[in-house]
Amino acid sequence: MSLSVPQNGIKADDEPAIELFVKAGSDGESIGNCPFSQRLFMILWLKGVVFNVTTVDLKRKPADLQNLAPGTHPPFVTFNGEVKTDVNKIEEFLEDVLCPPKFIKLGAKHPESNTAGMDIFAKFSAYIKNSKPDGNEALERGLLRTLQMLDVYLRSPLPDEIDHHSLEDIKASTRNFLDGDEMTLADCNLLPKLHIVKVVAKKYRGFDIPKEMTGIWKYLNNAYAREEFTNTCPSEKEIEIAYADVAKRLVK
Repeated sequence: MSLSVPQNGIKADDEPAIELFVKAGSDGESIGNCPFSQRLFMILWLKGVVFNVTTVDLKRKPADLQNLAPGTHPPFVTFNGEVKTDVNKIEEFLEDVLCPPKFIKLGAKHPESNTAGMDIFAKFSAYIKNSKPDGNEALERGLLRTLQMLDVYLRSPLPDEIDHHSLEDIKASTRNFLDGDEMTLADCNLLPKLHIVKVVAKKYRGFDIPKEMTGIWKYLNNAYAREEFTNTCPSEKEIEIAYADVAKRLVK
């Protein structure tokens, strides 16, 4: 599948030719489960640049793509014909070249936003891949601890939310995302992973992110209200299919 984003977008003559190649889903065409693919998809969408997206069926990778990026799995980007393959370097490159005044800056203002929730996916992976019932409780506690730390960060006001001249003590943040009211690179990295955790842990472990973690639920619901997230996200069914062989049954 290949499409232009935004749909019906018209590329200006001075805009670069960008194509994003992402992992295809189980049908070989739809968007597949890959948080790194979604991360780059979100960045380009948020930048407001016109770009093409091509889903790549890893079972039947076309010969022309093998020639374009031999030995490389999606995601990767072509920028004015030049192939770029390292996700972190692609992010840095796009932030550097798609810059103000024409394109918005997506870097977080607060360094802590870049590291908030960074351990969640690793804890989740250990939890979901475990097949021993006697180890399940400890791994679940480890996941809950990292989720709790993220929840505290999301509920705590950032420095620029605090008016030091006011007598009122601000106890809770009102922001929508990690670093403020708009998505940043930090959200493009964390949100796809957090969504996978929510979907997979529920499906294969019956685990729900606790409702008391109001900061996380507000954060997720704010993401679900934004097309930059929902239109770049694989279906929940695709995520479940991707983890069908990864999630281990608890066997005595």
